[in-house]
Amino acid sequence: MESMDSWIEKANVLIEALPYIREFNGTKIVVKYGGSAMKDAAIKKSVVQDVALLKLIGMKPIIVHGGGKEISKWVKLSGGTPEFVNGLRVTDEKTMEIAEMVLNKVNKGLVQYMEENGVKACGISGKDGGTMTVRKKIIPSGRDIGYVGEVRTVDTALIDTLIDKDFVPVICPIGLGEDDFRSYNINADDAACAIAAAEKAEKLVFLSDIEGVYRDMMDPTTLISELTVSEAKRFIREGNAGGGMLPKLQNCIGAIEAGVSRVHILDGRILHSLLLEFFTDKGIGTAIIADTERRYYHADQE
Repeated sequence: MESMDSWIEKANVLIEALPYIREFNGTKIVVKYGGSAMKDAAIKKSVVQDVALLKLIGMKPIIVHGGGKEISKWVKLSGGTPEFVNGLRVTDEKTMEIAEMVLNKVNKGLVQYMEENGVKACGISGKDGGTMTVRKKIIPSGRDIGYVGEVRTVDTALIDTLIDKDFVPVICPIGLGEDDFRSYNINADDAACAIAAAEKAEKLVFLSDIEGVYRDMMDPTTLISELTVSEAKRFIREGNAGGGMLPKLQNCIGAIEAGVSRVHILDGRILHSLLLEFFTDKGIGTAIIADTERRYYHADQE
């Protein structure tokens, strides 16, 4: 049997979570879901359980997912070679067909898994209901990278209808060309930022394969728990954001400046990382906040 101390510890966890539950009740949360968190069965289940709990306590989660590794696999199987420029997939007509097929398959697989675990979900792409319209993305070098879209508009009507009907929207990052009405592949981080901004989400979460932002990438003890937008911009200017962290931090800053209250970068490989970040005093990842936001909600109540 469990000791009284263990029961008291469980009660303390709930008490610690209470002010956060009160703070975020009724708010919209956008989760960009990708990387290892989509592959490992135990982690997938923990993410779905977290989403279910968020719903039960009154939050309104929206899932935006990627599928890049799966797309690359199918490009190779079809005889092609995946190619990237500035982190963006070169997407010719054949690759676009593969990407749309794969992302829709991933989308419906996530919906099925969520339904199996007690979460009412509905999968859509950005094409449905004109949710995301895009223009062709032009990169600085001027090279044509094909059907890669830059989000121009987000129509939240379909997303909000699903939320009002108690579904979790699960969105794959395919948009509709504003001029040619063709399918365009959208970077999933960009899609999540655009949707979070349009929804005026309280939180945008990137579930990634890293713990968060480090002052020194080689030293895991230098994890930064919280950065203001000004600090994040200085961090970039000083050359501390290398590799894939640079575009992710730029997305975080853009989302905050577009009206999202907080953006979180979390290690999706950790079980129940959403709950640990949202409902504990210091969290486990890195939170990006506006310069005017208070640091660490409720820390002054300790």
